[in-house]
Amino acid sequence: MRDDEVALDIVQDSMLKLAEKYGGNPVAELPMLFQRILQNTIRDFYRRQKVRSMWTTLLSAFIPSEDEDSDPLETLEVEQGSYSPTTPHGNLEQMQVLAIIEEEVRRLPPRQREAFLMRYWEDMDIAETAAAMGCSEGSVKTHCSRATHSLATALKAKGIEL
Repeated sequence: MRDDEVALDIVQDSMLKLAEKYGGNPVAELPMLFQRILQNTIRDFYRRQKVRSMWTTLLSAFIPSEDEDSDPLETLEVEQGSYSPTTPHGNLEQMQVLAIIEEEVRRLPPRQREAFLMRYWEDMDIAETAAAMGCSEGSVKTHCSRATHSLATALKAKGIEL
């Protein structure tokens, strides 16, 4: 792991899983169990990162429309393998684009950012997101739509088109 905070979070999550599920096991078994849980937690982290990277890379293709209720992420069709770079240059460009997208997501207003991240990073549906945010489903749709349009506009202004 390149980020110490993420590494510590993964270790902490692994230790909690070990304590919750295997706390009653003999002490001699715990090191091997912890090793397996830690490996699985790391794999899960990288799988989630891969999915998140795919979505952030695709954001630059959005074109804002006048309809606030439309959700481009719900209707987006992606060509097979179009988001996966195959060259070192492509990898570098993808990393640069992801850094720009992360910065633009940080600049979103708090409610838009919250709705956007819950819907597309955490893969929550509209009802779950509305319950977590304490608002109506219509508000979630509006926040997500505005966030998507803001991101698309910001990325387009920086010349990012995939």
